[in-house]
Amino acid sequence: MKRYLYLWHRWLGIVLCLFMAMWFFSGVVMLYVGYPKLTPREHLAHLPALPVEGCCAAPVRAGADWPEGLTLSSIGGEPVYLLSRSGQAAQVLDALTGIPAGPVDAERALAAADQFAPGAPAELQALIDEDAWTHSRALDADRPLYRIALHDAQRRLIYVSSQTGAVVRDATGTERVWNWVGTWIHWLYPLRGNVLQPIWTDTVIWLSLAATLMGLLGMIIGVLRWRRRRYRSGSHSPYRGWARWHHLTGLVAGVLLICWIFSGLMSMNPWGIFSRAPTLAVAAYSGSPEPPAQTDVGDVLRRLQVGGWQPVELQWRRIGGRYWVSASNAAGEQRVLDLQTGALVGQLPRELLQASIAAMAPTQQVQFEWLTAHDFYYYPRAEHSMLGHLPKPLPMLRARFADGRWVEVDPATGALLGQSSPARRVSRVLFALLHSWDWLPLLDHRPLWDVWMVGFSLGGMLISVSGVVIGYRRLRPGRRRTVRS
Repeated sequence: MKRYLYLWHRWLGIVLCLFMAMWFFSGVVMLYVGYPKLTPREHLAHLPALPVEGCCAAPVRAGADWPEGLTLSSIGGEPVYLLSRSGQAAQVLDALTGIPAGPVDAERALAAADQFAPGAPAELQALIDEDAWTHSRALDADRPLYRIALHDAQRRLIYVSSQTGAVVRDATGTERVWNWVGTWIHWLYPLRGNVLQPIWTDTVIWLSLAATLMGLLGMIIGVLRWRRRRYRSGSHSPYRGWARWHHLTGLVAGVLLICWIFSGLMSMNPWGIFSRAPTLAVAAYSGSPEPPAQTDVGDVLRRLQVGGWQPVELQWRRIGGRYWVSASNAAGEQRVLDLQTGALVGQLPRELLQASIAAMAPTQQVQFEWLTAHDFYYYPRAEHSMLGHLPKPLPMLRARFADGRWVEVDPATGALLGQSSPARRVSRVLFALLHSWDWLPLLDHRPLWDVWMVGFSLGGMLISVSGVVIGYRRLRPGRRRTVRS
């Protein structure tokens, strides 16, 4: 049996250690430079202030046909209404007339670039479906994309939706350089966006599974080969040179290596094990689908501009049958206007929120929890990280239904922040905790988190590189002749 342990570990290592070294090196890069994305903060920072006078037609179509909400924003320097549609790009209406905007052509794409970076020379490169910086499935509804190079200090590429005309992604020169040795190789993106796309998911899953097995076998062998009493060499390890480094480092960092590879496997949601999505009736949270009375947008803007505050984007939201306008300025600050009373509010009524949430599953008992501090399941991450762009405001209202489903709501705006099932919370442990070490005692005490992540990543890299050297020496030409002589 021991012989087979050695053989399996040896040959899995020969095949996989180069991948492991690549994953650990690129993982360290990703700790500080994430895959390019346009964050909500960046989106708002590049919007002009909405004009009060002569801005917009009344949003009369914000009712039953558009339960996901209505947004007033700017595209290409002009105010527009965006009507959200599940699984599709938003429908764009000219805010002055209410008429659907025409097709997005190159001229409109360049106008969006000018709004994003006024004064920066812009070069339209191509209309593309997907490239190295647009693999995210969140962009599918916006494809194809206009790729535009901005000749500014950051050497940015921006991507404009051919469906809405809005900028949906930007990638700075620094992000692109580091991502070639970061996410591009970490996620095996050479297999994406080409004829190899169909095998990408299975390739990552099976490589991760095999690497997890390799790591487990290595830990077993490492423990078996360690002696409390010293070998003749005077060491507790029987190996020398690179093999000794491989053995000793594996004993120290091997458990975390296995955790990282296994959690990387879990990030792929293998065979859909975490795909039991909640089936809560989100429409019930909105309440009655009766549209609101016509609203004078100019009056709404004037009420929001108290104290010189300049909104750049408005969102109409229906909660429990009542309409609210949530406004954001270029700095990301928010104000909320009650359309029933015309007053600014700091928080929506607690009774309204709880009743609206309970309506999502009326046959289920529900418990409410008001969070004033982040916890194990609700916490912010650095903006460049995978989910770091998602807001995590406090206080937060969490509803726990009897069947294990949770809903999280921002009481300041009424926005649904997220839903989760028991399976998704297991994923939070098996992926986010074990892969990124999203654990508040570490995250709240940086650079402790950095020392933990970088230190053990270097340990994993040493295990992998030493494995590459051992494998090369095992396979190199002439090895047998040298041994025989």
